[in-house]
Amino acid sequence: MGVVEQAHNVKVLGSGDRTIVLAHGFGTDQSVWKHLVPHLVDGYKVVLYDNMGAGTTNPEYFDFDRYATLEGYAYDVIVILEELRITSCIYVGHSVSAMIGAVASISRPDLFSKIVMISASPRYLNTVDYFGGFEEDDLNQLFDAMQSNYKARCSGFAPLAVGGDMDSVSVQEFSRTLFNMRPDIALSVAQTIFQSDMRHLLCHVVVPCHIVQSMKDLAVPVVVAEYLHQNLGGESIVEVMSTDGHLPQLSSPDVVVPVLLRHIRCDIAV
Repeated sequence: MGVVEQAHNVKVLGSGDRTIVLAHGFGTDQSVWKHLVPHLVDGYKVVLYDNMGAGTTNPEYFDFDRYATLEGYAYDVIVILEELRITSCIYVGHSVSAMIGAVASISRPDLFSKIVMISASPRYLNTVDYFGGFEEDDLNQLFDAMQSNYKARCSGFAPLAVGGDMDSVSVQEFSRTLFNMRPDIALSVAQTIFQSDMRHLLCHVVVPCHIVQSMKDLAVPVVVAEYLHQNLGGESIVEVMSTDGHLPQLSSPDVVVPVLLRHIRCDIAV
């Protein structure tokens, strides 16, 4: 196993002619895909990895400058694919990793046959002509809370993000992976994500994109899914699910897994 594979805890499961890469979002790790993986390993080669900064990675490897932009993460994706000698994949990205995959596909479209985006957003801040869901004050309060008392902030944030109470298994699971992040790294990653603006790059994304979105999502309003659909440079399709929360693959697997399998297996009809 190469250095990059070790650093990102890369796992390769299953077998098949086609490769699926599963990329997790903020505050989680590859365990967020536990409900989906069993449905894929019989027909596909499945690649799982952890984004640098996740609680399962070595915090000493986290370069604050490199990961101050999504390009740093996108480069990691390309290096992982190259180390594994993967020439083409179906990339399934949740939250920020959907945008990370999109950025990676701009420089290496040959590596991606399609991107399945779950709860994706190119920008979280509102502007005069764009609704991302957050005002500047909202984000400043979030960052201040993360700095002053990280664990308390996680306890309050997890139920809101997942959509449920603290007793639910999915909220407890998200709380666990959030707690596992080193607080200063978590703050840096959150700032990078919530202050990012990838709208100008969308027109350069020519790989087919399947946009999958919860009806109710604290972090990503439904209108953002339509914005992606209208502004991506290649073919795209949107499916809004009757789910609640930003991590539907964890909180509503009975609804989400069949939807994801359909988008993985079926291409966009042109």
